[in-house]
Amino acid sequence: MKVLITGGAGFIGSNVVDRFIKDGSEVVIVDDLSNGKEENINREAKFYRCDIRDKQIPNIFEKEKPQIVIHNAAQISVRISVEDPASDAGINIIGAINILEACKKYKVGKVIFASSGGTVYGEQQYFPADESHPLCPISPYGVAKLTTEKYLYYYHYNFGLNYISLRYGNIYGPRQDPYGEAGVVAIFCSKMISGKSPTINGDGRQTRDYVYIGDAVEANVAAAGSDFIGEINIGTEKETDVVELFNVFKNISAGDGIKEIHGPPKKGEQRRSSLSYKKAKDIIGWQPRVKIEEGLKLTYDWFKNKKG
Repeated sequence: MKVLITGGAGFIGSNVVDRFIKDGSEVVIVDDLSNGKEENINREAKFYRCDIRDKQIPNIFEKEKPQIVIHNAAQISVRISVEDPASDAGINIIGAINILEACKKYKVGKVIFASSGGTVYGEQQYFPADESHPLCPISPYGVAKLTTEKYLYYYHYNFGLNYISLRYGNIYGPRQDPYGEAGVVAIFCSKMISGKSPTINGDGRQTRDYVYIGDAVEANVAAAGSDFIGEINIGTEKETDVVELFNVFKNISAGDGIKEIHGPPKKGEQRRSSLSYKKAKDIIGWQPRVKIEEGLKLTYDWFKNKKG
């Protein structure tokens, strides 16, 4: 099986690449390295340094003829999307359309899309949210993810392109970027390993549904083997707030000098998020395996070893 993975040098994408190669698939990576890193690129994959908006995308599809496309490439920060919604839409909507046009033209069998359960529902009306929850995103990032889902339906209905949208919770773990705007877990790890106190936005009681990267990878494997068409949450049904994360990491790091510092809240960030995984379990046989305490310890140890 040949799989083309956009954003395959990034945090989620590179971990997915490694798993598919391990399972014997032929993997092609498309990444412009704006977020991804060369060190993440699996040497057994074929790599194209290319923006998903580029006119060269169809040429890559014509040459490689992938059977499955896993679309991870994106502008990944909610905060940046609020500051510059036009740029966010250019990458996350126009870029996605460019990929889908190539999928249509070169008869790709399936697209697995990295959507966002943490943003497409907006401020949740009930917890945990299932896939029938109202879709009311409150950030341009969430709007773009939802728009791409609608385009996927359009391409499926009109051209027979099969797809699964994985509505992720907050994915965390090894290879997450601690220097960008996204990734509170990675930021906290990096700061505390250096003996510094991270800044908590607002009161720190905003919650997210944190999913370990290993579990997210397994969701992609399950999706690749499923005939289901549509959207599936990838979550844990558990809420963890930022102060809880801080305290867990403080205990792991044994950092007596680490202080709980709060800054102003950020616009566009919802208050609470929790995703039901019942549909994922019923349809593709997926459920979370790694508990938050275990995942945070694994992540902290990875960052510490990398720094050492």
